[in-house]
Amino acid sequence: MAYEKTYDLLDLAIWMQSTREGVSLNEIAERFHVSRRTAERMRDMIMRRFPQTEEVVCENNIKRWYIPQGTLKDFIQFSAEELSVLETAASLLEDKQLQNKKYIFQNIINKIKANIKSDVFRKIEPDAEALLEAEGFICRPGPKLIIDNQIIAAIRQAILECHQIKITYFNKMSGKTSTNTLDPYVFLYGERNHYLVAHHSDGYFGDNVHNFILGNIKSVEILDIPFVPVKNFNLQKYALESFGSYHEEPFDVEWLFDKEVAKEAAQYIFHPTQTCTLNPDGTLTVKFRAGGRLEMDWHLYTWGKHVKVIKPTDWGK
Repeated sequence: MAYEKTYDLLDLAIWMQSTREGVSLNEIAERFHVSRRTAERMRDMIMRRFPQTEEVVCENNIKRWYIPQGTLKDFIQFSAEELSVLETAASLLEDKQLQNKKYIFQNIINKIKANIKSDVFRKIEPDAEALLEAEGFICRPGPKLIIDNQIIAAIRQAILECHQIKITYFNKMSGKTSTNTLDPYVFLYGERNHYLVAHHSDGYFGDNVHNFILGNIKSVEILDIPFVPVKNFNLQKYALESFGSYHEEPFDVEWLFDKEVAKEAAQYIFHPTQTCTLNPDGTLTVKFRAGGRLEMDWHLYTWGKHVKVIKPTDWGK
């Protein structure tokens, strides 16, 4: 128990140095699952060990404490397990076809490794490699669109600079290629496809934004034309209106899972707004509101005969 308390104090010190705003007693109590009195004792012990600790008074007279940068440089090291988790995360980014993010993430890992003391690194590197070999991850089978990293980089630059882009886009449904001038907003990453969320610059569709499958963008040109984003666009609200990342007008959804898979289905979060009800007969009812019939179909197919669509009533027509 004493060792655990020591680790908690070290974690608290690292946390207090990592934030510029400082931490409050309530936050300490919540994070470490302790009483306010224990949180006060933990803060006092940190302040005795690190007299450099600063106290600031924020809104509503709430006091917060932080440790100046550099104070803990000789205390902070990384474990083999932490390094292996970072390396695994980088591999997952590559598997999800987010190579551009994987490159940035790998740079972060390299910077971390560069700051680990040589003697410590020699000790933990073999362990980290062993953990990577022992902790594999499953690659999802199935077709994946190849995304050009140069296209992603150009779109990202346009998003950061708020400049319009002109894209050549292949529409799989019509089989035709079109040219679109867009105000690019954000990337939206899904299970099957990754999307660019953008607004048509000509205003033909009003303030509505649309999803463009990144793998279907064949070319992109950054235009020397700045744009102002549509007012009140909120990515979180936009995403919540969708099932997966396929966006359309939201509708009421109700699924009924039979008792054979009810317990398994109850472990899933199909949508952030869902409600689940375990029925007296052992079946499970899941309700939420979202758009995205196509991705719902893809997912429901994996449950086979064990799920029935109650709403919308015209499903499958």
